[in-house]
Amino acid sequence: MRLAGKRAFVTGGRQGIGRGIVEAFRSEGAAVTTCGRGDRPEGLEQSIIWYELDVTDPMAVQDLAIVTDGTDILVNNAGVQVEKTVADSTDADWDAVIGTNCRGVFNMCRAFIPLMPKGSSIINIGSISGNHADPSMALYNASKAFVHGLTRSIAVDHGPDIRCNAICPGWINTGMLEAGFDLAGDPDLARTDALRRHPMRRFGQPADIAAMAVWLASDEAGFASGQMFTVDGGMTAASPLNPGLF
Repeated sequence: MRLAGKRAFVTGGRQGIGRGIVEAFRSEGAAVTTCGRGDRPEGLEQSIIWYELDVTDPMAVQDLAIVTDGTDILVNNAGVQVEKTVADSTDADWDAVIGTNCRGVFNMCRAFIPLMPKGSSIINIGSISGNHADPSMALYNASKAFVHGLTRSIAVDHGPDIRCNAICPGWINTGMLEAGFDLAGDPDLARTDALRRHPMRRFGQPADIAAMAVWLASDEAGFASGQMFTVDGGMTAASPLNPGLF
């Protein structure tokens, strides 16, 4: 029960990585609040508080921060992905991706930081795509690079009161992963090739990211701040001439 007595707020807790973090935090003893667009999702444990929230709306975020009276742990997980190049991206794509992935994280941090007690932890969900550009994912790649930069700034500006780190997932079994494979001419071949690029020979699960989030939220990570923690099954550690490809 590493998070007993702590309050946690997780954005985008309906499914995928966010849902995994919500459930892991609850199992470690935290009082968990989560949010998303739309009604409360089915199967969410009744002890977990749900709010309908659009993180791109600064006034709604500010109001909710006041209603909840802050939190000890803030996880900015809500994110949007659009599979397009710069030339193909529209203004609507920009508003959707940058609005959620960049402004949404900024809105949450700006509203909650003044209400978070000394010793609190912010965990932003970045991506290996913030360091290594995935093809046809221009806005998403750029948005995650922003998240990484904001993470460092918060750690520098608000330490020692608040620690701030980012988790950079690799290819995790969620709807976003499937959307990426759908871009390929042969999705099955792309999936097989991707697996061979992972030394672990599997894709990640939301629970893999949740385990890192639990550690970063706990007192065990009390000296970790301003860091980007990659959790990708070893994929980005490999040379382009990965022996698994041959």
